[in-house]
This record gives sequence, C-alpha cells and structure tokens, in this order.
Amino acid sequence: MIGTFTDVESGSKADRVELNKALELACEENATTIVAKLDRISRSVAFIAILLEDKFVGLRVASMPYADRFRLHIYAALAEQEREFISKRTKAELAVAKPRGMKLGGLRAKTRDRNIRWIAQAEAVLEAASAQPA
Repeated sequence: MIGTFTDVESGSKADRVELNKALELACEENATTIVAKLDRISRSVAFIAILLEDKFVGLRVASMPYADRFRLHIYAALAEQEREFISKRTKAELAVAKPRGMKLGGLRAKTRDRNIRWIAQAEAVLEAASAQPA
C-alpha cells in the first residue's frame, strides 16, 4: 500500500480533493486504486465509465474483487439510481425534521467510524482475494 485517502464528500461530486490525490498518486506510481465499495468513489455512471476507460487508472472494488468492467458499469448505474432515491428521501425527511427543530448537517462520529471500518474491510477483502489463485 502506498497511500490511504479518506474523502467525506458526496459521491455525487466528481471534483473531490482526496479522490483526486489518490488517483494522481496511483497514476504516478502505476498502482491500482482500491475502494471499499463502488458507490464510495462515485454515484455517477459517466464518472465511473471515464475511470474504467482511463489507461492510467487501475480501479478495484474490495466488495467485488472479481467484478469485470461490465459488472462495474451495471453497479455504477444502480449506484446512480440510488443517489436519486437518496436525494428524494432526504428532501422528504428534512421537510419533516426541520420544522421540529432537529439539528441538521455536520459530520457525525458514527459516519467517521463507519468510513474507518470500510477502509479496514476493503484492505482485508483485497488481501484475501490476492492470496487466492486466479
């Protein structure tokens, strides 16, 4: 492993500082970028398609270590659709919560801890996958 990057930006955004740093380092070192789940890198079919087409970006998904490009495209489409569903649910929930005076926004410790677990899980899955014969 040559680096670990944690990004707390939305997967709907393509211009994310930590993601850009990770991709740049991977290109410089001719290394593979590993993400815990495909939707953690993006919830945009177009963005994922660009990454998969880029000859200098190696992309592996720990939760799907044997997924080929075709499957990654399908899961990217599902992730994009889920982004739309999440947006609709969130807007509906906020419309109810805001008048009740509920605190909105901000990174919570629970989210940070979940992200740390995803990174550890990704490393373990990839280590196990690389130990198995192809």
